[in-house]
Amino acid sequence: MSTIGFLGLGIMGSPMAVNLARAGHTVTGWNRSPGRADALVAAGGKEAGSIAEAVRDADVVITMVPASPQVEAVAYGPDGILENARGGALFIDHSSITPRTSVDLAGAAAKGIRVLDAPVSGGEAGAVEGTLSIMVGGERADFDAARPVLDAVGTTVVHCGPHGAGQTVKAANQLIVAVNLQALAEAVVFLEKSGVDLPAALEVLSGGLAGSAVLTRKQDALVTGDFRPGFKLELHHKDMGIVTDAARTVGAALPVGAAAAQLVASAVARGDGALDHSALLRGVRLLSGEPADGAGEPNG
Repeated sequence: MSTIGFLGLGIMGSPMAVNLARAGHTVTGWNRSPGRADALVAAGGKEAGSIAEAVRDADVVITMVPASPQVEAVAYGPDGILENARGGALFIDHSSITPRTSVDLAGAAAKGIRVLDAPVSGGEAGAVEGTLSIMVGGERADFDAARPVLDAVGTTVVHCGPHGAGQTVKAANQLIVAVNLQALAEAVVFLEKSGVDLPAALEVLSGGLAGSAVLTRKQDALVTGDFRPGFKLELHHKDMGIVTDAARTVGAALPVGAAAAQLVASAVARGDGALDHSALLRGVRLLSGEPADGAGEPNG
């Protein structure tokens, strides 16, 4: 079992750290804002007061923070991971950031620190259940060494290529999810305005070719309008910026993805950024001349 320093105890990071502790790893957690380590401590982990305290004795350092600037903030500088982690430590970044940031981070590592970009998919439910899909970039030997840790938080764990490859695959994942959510939102409004029993319709759709993990995970939210965040729209907005920029760099056309990115951006600009990304439904309702929360009822 490993000694792990886990940085970032948010919606995703907290249950991931808890699952690592429950799997028998020694986990010390740190979060920029205090008061987020209670679940980890209850699971047998510890809370650190600083990044240095969390990582100095760790075999494995894990980050799960919102975006590239936050990864850079915790990784670099005299108080950061690279300066304070011990030689030979394995640094696994589960954050969703630009491929370039991951490549630069791996190049900056010294003291034999081994870096993997390992973004995840599956949302809060997948993090809680330990069933995340993890796409990993970096050296194959380092991936193999990380498997006992990765297997504690995910069930689909795949080495995708060199540094940055994991982030590229995650960008593609977010493209697919955004387009899927937008299509589902449009289908829901179409069904509602046609007077069809929505739960029945989604049940039968989920059993056919239109079925998807997105529909399975988000069906209740689409029916009830409960958009408490499993993954915030503002974070998906950030991810769509990553995928559109990366696609432009390699010359890949994303006509439908570009439209989805604009609709996500519109939802964030409208004030829905803190809601779950299934709240794209609210925008389709507004475009269709309906109240954002449906049938004039307040959102529960």
